[in-house]
Amino acid sequence: MDSYPAERRSSERLQLQIPVFLRGVDSAGMEFIELTKTVDISATGALVLSRRPLRPDQLFRITIPVTMDQVSGVVPPETPPIQLRVMRSVPVGDSHFVGAQFLTRLSRTA
Repeated sequence: MDSYPAERRSSERLQLQIPVFLRGVDSAGMEFIELTKTVDISATGALVLSRRPLRPDQLFRITIPVTMDQVSGVVPPETPPIQLRVMRSVPVGDSHFVGAQFLTRLSRTA
């Protein structure tokens, strides 16, 4: 899905499907967790598939799970939470494409 005009993008988007846990608070104030995936990702944001309609400006977190056979003293069971802000949520069938901006830009580590 290429719903964002090129001139609005501050960094290149990669069509990369990564499994993620999406965590947040729904409109009733209840915490939720959903196993889903990214559709694309960049240094400044991501397009995430969700079963929930998220509101513009709503904050949520994602973490990337790893399998148990990858977990050791060196590799943690999931990444530290990454916080995002919803920019838009577009219904697609029984799901939603959620375009979100990272609160802190992703960067390479040495």
